[in-house]
Amino acid sequence: MTTRPRQLRQAASIAENRLWYVLRNRGLSGHKFVRQFPVGPYIADFACREAALIVELDGGQHAGNAADDVRTAFLNGEGYSVLRFWNNEVLANRDGVLSTILRVIALAPSPDLRFAPATLSPMGRGTRGVRAAASSHRQILARSIPLPPRER
Repeated sequence: MTTRPRQLRQAASIAENRLWYVLRNRGLSGHKFVRQFPVGPYIADFACREAALIVELDGGQHAGNAADDVRTAFLNGEGYSVLRFWNNEVLANRDGVLSTILRVIALAPSPDLRFAPATLSPMGRGTRGVRAAASSHRQILARSIPLPPRER
């Protein structure tokens, strides 16, 4: 499953390259992103696995495309939230796109509940969402519980 993602990375659009320039090497507030990330039968443009977030860039051919809804539903079922941007949004307002990504990561209650319909239980987002939520919960607890001073 590495041949197709490698081909997609080599044939990336201008918008994908401009967004990747910032996302790579933890360039967006220390969040680790990967590109052309396989999830089941699909390949996501960008993914932040620790936040269970997928960022998709779409060209004009995606306008009104029902297959995108099926793809998003599958990715949600695997525990990933999906943000979609048009290529021209990235080219015209990359900083706005980046701030939107950061807001989604920072303001989400937990990775398994982000963009979930109200009818879904926390366990209804797939195994990836459950693992990410547990990890996020552990990190919050570690920050909120003061550690006793070390004895010498």
